[in-house]
Amino acid sequence: MHPIIIFSKMDFSQSNLFGYIEDLQELTIIERPVRRSLKTPEEIERLTVDEELSDIERAVYLLSSGQDIQGTSVVANLPVLMRQNPADTLRRVLPKIREVLHIAGVEMQLTAAVSFLTVLQEESVSIHTYSHSFLHIILQNLEHRDAGVSNAWLETLLAVIEALPKETIRHEILNPLVSKAQLSQTLQSRLVSCKIMGKLANKFEAHIIKREILPLVKSLCQDVEYEVRTCMCRQLEHIAQGIGTELTKTVVLPELIELARDEGSSVRLAAFETLVNLLDMFDADDRSQTVLPLVKSFCEKSFKADESILVSLSFHLGKLCNGLYGIFTPEQHLRFLEFYKKLSTLGLQQENGHNDNQLQLQTLEQEKKYISVRKNCAYNFPAMIVFVDPKNFHLELYSIFFCLCHDPEVPVRYTMAISFYEVAKLLNSGVYAIHKELVTLLQDESLEVLDALVGHLPEILELMINGGENSGSESKLLSIPDLIPALTTAEQRAATSLKWRTHEKLLQKYACLPHIISSDQIYYRFLHRMLTIILTNNVLPVQKAAARTLCVYLRYNRKQEQRHEVIQKLIEQLGQGKSYWNRLRFLDTCEFIMELFSKSFFCKYFFLPVLELTHDPVANVRMKLCCLLPKVKSTLKIPTDKHLLQQLELCIRKLLCQEKDKDVLTIVKRTVLELDRMEISVDAEQLEKEKQQNEGRSANVNDKMFEKKRRDSKTSSVLTKSITLSVPGSSSGTSAGKEDKKSKLVRSQSFSTQALHPKYSNIDKCPNKSSATGYTSSVSGMGKSCMLSFSDDSFRSHSTGNSGNSAFPSSSSSRNLFNSADQKNNGNKESQSRKMSIKNRKSNS
Repeated sequence: MHPIIIFSKMDFSQSNLFGYIEDLQELTIIERPVRRSLKTPEEIERLTVDEELSDIERAVYLLSSGQDIQGTSVVANLPVLMRQNPADTLRRVLPKIREVLHIAGVEMQLTAAVSFLTVLQEESVSIHTYSHSFLHIILQNLEHRDAGVSNAWLETLLAVIEALPKETIRHEILNPLVSKAQLSQTLQSRLVSCKIMGKLANKFEAHIIKREILPLVKSLCQDVEYEVRTCMCRQLEHIAQGIGTELTKTVVLPELIELARDEGSSVRLAAFETLVNLLDMFDADDRSQTVLPLVKSFCEKSFKADESILVSLSFHLGKLCNGLYGIFTPEQHLRFLEFYKKLSTLGLQQENGHNDNQLQLQTLEQEKKYISVRKNCAYNFPAMIVFVDPKNFHLELYSIFFCLCHDPEVPVRYTMAISFYEVAKLLNSGVYAIHKELVTLLQDESLEVLDALVGHLPEILELMINGGENSGSESKLLSIPDLIPALTTAEQRAATSLKWRTHEKLLQKYACLPHIISSDQIYYRFLHRMLTIILTNNVLPVQKAAARTLCVYLRYNRKQEQRHEVIQKLIEQLGQGKSYWNRLRFLDTCEFIMELFSKSFFCKYFFLPVLELTHDPVANVRMKLCCLLPKVKSTLKIPTDKHLLQQLELCIRKLLCQEKDKDVLTIVKRTVLELDRMEISVDAEQLEKEKQQNEGRSANVNDKMFEKKRRDSKTSSVLTKSITLSVPGSSSGTSAGKEDKKSKLVRSQSFSTQALHPKYSNIDKCPNKSSATGYTSSVSGMGKSCMLSFSDDSFRSHSTGNSGNSAFPSSSSSRNLFNSADQKNNGNKESQSRKMSIKNRKSNS
């Protein structure tokens, strides 16, 4: 029984994994076409080119006898050939390309158009040479039967026209354009002529345009094909800018009025959009007598007979209303406002009807159109506030604002979220009226809407607090009652989604909350949440954003108990956490603390916890710590933080001696050199106190010396010598103690002075303490040690005078002290050896 059961299970699993046997057989058949698609030896031989040929010869050979794909590669490589050898390329390669393009396919044509444009942009040849060699090829391929190819060559030509001189344009482009724009030419030729004339309008003077271009423009505006009339109508804007205001009113405006009544809907749409774009060129009479009646007819027909213009009308309505604002009567003003309100709710009223399939398809198409209309209304909402005056917002537009913010479609709410900041700025002191919609958009179910709103969230909240009706420091929270729940809900929704960039952006913007709500609310509702995100989230940018925002919250928290609690949690849960990932985030947090807080704050709470990570078992943590050490050292002040500097030096010495990881050791050595080049800031007040103390001591010594001189005046020469020996002795006694302390800091000057010396490898590792001490003593004996922070040039500049030198000796004085001490020690040793030799002689005798 068991084998049968096992066999049935295997058969069942195979059917799940591989399907039926017929499917497997079909899979085996697929291999045959793959094998057939491989190149045969004959085909490979035809594709092979002699390697000894030069680039120019290879290009000519491939264009002459190669396959299409090889010729296309040569055309794509044309800019490179023009940079390397322009003369031979123009003489040998370009004529071949010209021949090949007559029979070339679409891919080679598109590649050639791009290559020709690249040669122009790179300025590989002069514009005269380019027009002589390339322009004719471009003009020949403009009327290609493929519309995509023709448009590609047209884009290249329009870019070339910008660089060509006027005479070349007149002879090579404008004169042939007269024949190309005739009705007898092809549709593609007339469409190309329309676009070229729009480009030429900015290259010639107004009288040349009036004499040579405007007659062609009028004929193309009356072309029998609606595509040509549409294309020419969209170029009237460029032509109007070229001929000026007077000719625009006498020539262009009549053509626009006629095209606005055209039978083709696309022509009417192009005329309407061109009319709106040229609104600034018309005076008040033209606007009131010509443009306004035309716009009114467009608005009336858009709902009845011409819905094709509805989307464009909704998009340009804001610009149109503000452009015609000065000529509106109160009745017309109200009519356009009602028209905007109608567009803003278009499609939201459900109408009863049949449920046939055809009607459903029409309903779907109409629904897409209506969504676009409402989206355009949301885009124009700031312009409509200007149109009605912000003072009348609550009476005239608030209901529309409410509907758009609660629209069932995401694109509409997304557009409102983007324009929310502009609306808030326009409302100014009345911004409190839209606080409910802010809360609604923060709680929106779509993260796209939330992401659009968060971009200007700090500015919006600041306007809400400072410009609201309940503005005041003691009533921050009361101005927006539901703000805190909305913010927490938005963060939780972003955290549970897969869009971590939105979550990161949200956390970064939440750093503004200390200026918006109270410190207690931040502490209980947001601060601990940031710490939880650092500990539990798996996305590094999100963790860093939360860490920085937490540091901002801590910066503005004035309650010492809460501060100490957060600091303790950061040290225990991050700095001393079980996961190395948390310890890495602790170092990131410390970096933010150094950026946001004072140096003394960091030294007081975080300096030693950071140094403890030098003993971390994970190499990545130690490596990140070493990279952070220069910033850590920059927080120290001398002489206030002497003990912290000694701890830092001790940790670095331990890393140098005990580190076994090669990567970490490399970074340690690099960090040592960087630390040696750093200058430590000096605490001037503390330094002045020490100077005064040292001056008092030196004054007492000088008084005693003067009394001694007066008593022993007869033996002044001898006493002078003894005094000069005794004074350095006393100063050397105090400085020797300091030098003894400083010797603990000596460790890295050999790296800076002997960085490239072969002996550099001798200090990579210190197997025991004796070797480390031997290294220290040897460096100090050589007199080349860099007493970090005590022998800096910056420090020496502050400690001027004898007292300063005695308190903090410079490198030269320390060398003299060491040399004098060495000489005394050597003298003592020599005298002792002489005494021992004399005693031995006496005993022998």
